[in-house]
Amino acid sequence: MDDATLRRAFLDHLQYSQGKSRANSTDLDRFFALAFTVRDRLTYRWAQTQETYSKVDAKRIYYLSAEFLLGRALANNLQALDIYERSKELLRGAGLELSDVLEDEPEPGLGNGGLGRLAACFLDSMATLGYAGYGYGIRYEFGIFEQEIKNGWQVERPDEWLRFGNPWEYVRPEYAVPVNFGGRVEGGIGANGEIVARWVDTQQVLGVPFDTPIAGFRNNTVNTLRLWQARAGNEFDLKVFNDGDYVRAVEDKNSSEVISKVLYPNDQNQAGRDLRLKQEYFFVACAISDIVRRYKKTHKTFDEFAAKNAIQLNDTHPAIAVAELMRVLVDLHRIPWDRAWEITVATLGYTNHTLLQEALERWPVAMFERLLPRHLQIIYEINRRFIRSVMARFPGDDARVRRMSIIEEGNEKKVAMAHLAVVGSHAVNGVAALHSDLLKRDVLRDFAEMTPAKFSNKTNGVTPRRWLWSCNPRLGALITEAIGPNWVTNLDDLQKLAPLANDASFVERVGAVKRANKADFANYAAKTWGFRFDPDSMYDVQIKRLHEYKRQLLNALHVVRLYLDAKRDPSALAAPRTVLFGAKAAPGYRAAKLIIKLINGIAEIVNGDVDLQGRLRVAFLPNYRVSLAERIIPAADLSEQISTAGKEASGTGNMKLSMNGALTIGTLDGANVEIRDAVGPENFFLFGLTTEEVTDLQRTGYSPRAVYDKNPRLKEVIDLIGSGFFSADDPSMFRPLMDNLLDHDTYMLLEDFDAYVACQKQVSDAFLDPRKWHAMAVRNIAHMGMFSSDRTIREYAKEIWGAEPVKVELRPYDDG
Repeated sequence: MDDATLRRAFLDHLQYSQGKSRANSTDLDRFFALAFTVRDRLTYRWAQTQETYSKVDAKRIYYLSAEFLLGRALANNLQALDIYERSKELLRGAGLELSDVLEDEPEPGLGNGGLGRLAACFLDSMATLGYAGYGYGIRYEFGIFEQEIKNGWQVERPDEWLRFGNPWEYVRPEYAVPVNFGGRVEGGIGANGEIVARWVDTQQVLGVPFDTPIAGFRNNTVNTLRLWQARAGNEFDLKVFNDGDYVRAVEDKNSSEVISKVLYPNDQNQAGRDLRLKQEYFFVACAISDIVRRYKKTHKTFDEFAAKNAIQLNDTHPAIAVAELMRVLVDLHRIPWDRAWEITVATLGYTNHTLLQEALERWPVAMFERLLPRHLQIIYEINRRFIRSVMARFPGDDARVRRMSIIEEGNEKKVAMAHLAVVGSHAVNGVAALHSDLLKRDVLRDFAEMTPAKFSNKTNGVTPRRWLWSCNPRLGALITEAIGPNWVTNLDDLQKLAPLANDASFVERVGAVKRANKADFANYAAKTWGFRFDPDSMYDVQIKRLHEYKRQLLNALHVVRLYLDAKRDPSALAAPRTVLFGAKAAPGYRAAKLIIKLINGIAEIVNGDVDLQGRLRVAFLPNYRVSLAERIIPAADLSEQISTAGKEASGTGNMKLSMNGALTIGTLDGANVEIRDAVGPENFFLFGLTTEEVTDLQRTGYSPRAVYDKNPRLKEVIDLIGSGFFSADDPSMFRPLMDNLLDHDTYMLLEDFDAYVACQKQVSDAFLDPRKWHAMAVRNIAHMGMFSSDRTIREYAKEIWGAEPVKVELRPYDDG
C-alpha cells in the first residue's frame, strides 16, 4: 500500500495486463491498469475475509435480487481502501488525471431503478458493518437499455456494458451449477421404502458464477457479489454442424444463453413471459445450490442450516426460492417434508417493495407446469397444508381461504408469488412506515391478521459513502470540517449540524457549495448535450423511473401553467427555474413513452420562447443512470417526490436528494412521511391528498372531468396540450394522455393540481430568500441520519437475520 509499490503496480498492469507502454496506452488501458491495481489489494482482503468467516463459522446473509444497480466501482473502492487522494498524486506524477481515468469506467447495467440501487447500498453497508453478506443475481450481458432521445421520443439501444470486459470480476467455473427446465415428474421408491419424486427428461442449462468484490469502508472486510451467467449444457453439436446445419448446431447454446442476456425482457408476449420466469428460477436455483454447497463443506446435517444461513428475498422475483429450497431438501437430501418446511421458513425472509397489484407477480399454472413441473407440485402441497391451517383458524370463512390461497382461481389459474413468499418466510417487511402499515391493512391484510408477529417495517436507507461523501466532495469536506469525519460511517453524527442552521457563516458556505455544484452540472450539461442552464436559477429535479403513479405528468402540467402565467406576467417567474427530468420508461409502456415525448415537446416551446428570457427552462436528461444521478443530486435545489399517496413503497432518491441539501416538495407517500417527520414540517413542502383521502375519493366516486370543468386554470393547461400546441406536426398526439386524465385519472393528478401549484408558489417565494433556503437545506442534511442503509442493515441483522458482525484482522502481506 505504499506509494512506490502502488505506482509500480499501476505501471506493471499497464505493461503486462494491458500490453501497453505509457506512451501508447489509451484512456481505457489506464482505467484497467488502475482498476487491476485496486482489485489486487481488494483480493488480498477478500481471501482473508472469507477465511475469517469460515474460521468463526459466521452466520451468512444471502441477498437474492433480480437487480444490483452498482454504479461505477473504481472511485468507491479507492475511497474504501483510503487511497483516493494518494492515487490522484500518483497519477499526476505519471502525467494523468484521476478524474479522467474515472470517467472511462463502463457502468454496469445490472438494474433498472430503486430496487437494484437499494440492493447495492445494502451490500455496501453489510461489508462496512462487517456482516458476512453475499449478493446473488444474474450477470446480464446487456442489462438495462441505453436511452436515446430522438425527435423527443425514447429510443432503446442495447447497453453493451461488457464490450471491453469487466476488471472487477473473477469467473469461477469450478462452482458452475446445472439448472433444469421442463421435463416431467416420476414417482419412485427411495432406499427406505418412502415415495420419492424424480424430475426427469429436463433441458439443462449451466449457471457459471462471476464474483465481484464488495469492499467495506476502511475496515478490511471484502464481501462477495456472485452473479450467474447462463451457458448451454451442450455447447455445440459437432455431428449436426458437420452435416451442414450450422444454425441448428448452436440452437441449444443460443436458447440457453438468452436467459442471462437482458434485464427484464419485454413480457408483452408469451416468449417474454417464459423468459422472465426462467430468469427468476435460474438465479434462484444457482443461489440455493451454492448456499447448500458452502454449508455442507463444514456441516454434516441440516440441523444448523437456518442458524447459519439467512436468505432475504428482494421482492417477488426470487420467491420461487421457497419451492426450490423445499425441492433441494426433500428430493435431493431426503429430509422429511415437515422438517424441510421448518428449515425453509426459518431461513427465508421476504421484503415487499410494492403496493401495486399489477407488480405482485402472478404466473399462470400452465406455464409452471410446462417449465417447472416439480415446483408446481411442491407449491400445490405447500398450499394444501397452508389452506388447511387457514380453515382451522377461520372455520367457515371460504372467502378468506380463496383470498389467501397461493393458487388463484379464475379464468386462468395462477400462482401468486407474493403469497408463496409470505407463507414460506418467517419474516415479511415493508420498506417505509406507511408502506408497511398499508401492507398489513390492505395488500396482505389476511396474512397479517393470521400471523401478525411475522410482519415488520424496515425503512430503506442509502449508503452515505457513495451518496454524499463520494458524489458531493465539497459538501462532504465542509461537513467533516464542522463535525469531524465519523459521520461517513455513523450518519447520526449529522445531527451535530443542526445548531449551525442558525450560523449565518456556515449557511452561506453551504449555499456556496450548492452554487459551485450547480455550475459544475451546467458545464457538464453544455458539454454533453448542448443544454444551457443558469446556475443561479432553481434546479427543480425529478429523477426516477418513468411511471404514471410517480406523476412526472403532474410536474409537466405545472411547467405549462408556469409558462402561461409568465407569458402574461413576467413577474410570475420572480424565481427563475430550471426543471430537470431524468427517467427511463419500460420499452412496452406506451403511456410513459408518450409522457417523455410531451416533456420534450414542452421543452422545445418553453426554451425557445424569447419572451421568457431564459428564466424558465426545461430539459429531459437522456439515459438516466447512477453516474448521472451522482452529478445531478449534489446540484439539485428542489426534490420532486410527488407520487399519489399510497402508491410509492418508499423511494430512496428522496433520501439522497435531501441528504445533499435539496428541499422536498412531496405528498405523504412512502418514506416522504418519515423524511418530513425527521426534518420538520417547516422544512418540507407538503401538498396533496393523503392515502385515506385517496381511498375515500375512490370509494365515493371520483370525477376528474368535474374537477376540470370547475377549474379554469387547469382547463387551460389541459386544453393547450390537447390542442397540439406542443406537437405541431401531429396536433392529436397528446390527446390520448389528456383524454385518459379526463376519463380516468387513476393517479388523481387533476384533484391534486391546485394544491401542487399553490405549493410550488411557496417554493418560489422561499427560494427568493437564499439565507432562509440554505438554512432549511442545512436542517434537511442534519436530520438525515436515520436514512443511512447502515441503520437499515443493523435492523435486518438484529430483528430478522439474527446475525452478528465479524471483525476481519488483516495479516501482513507475505510474499513467501
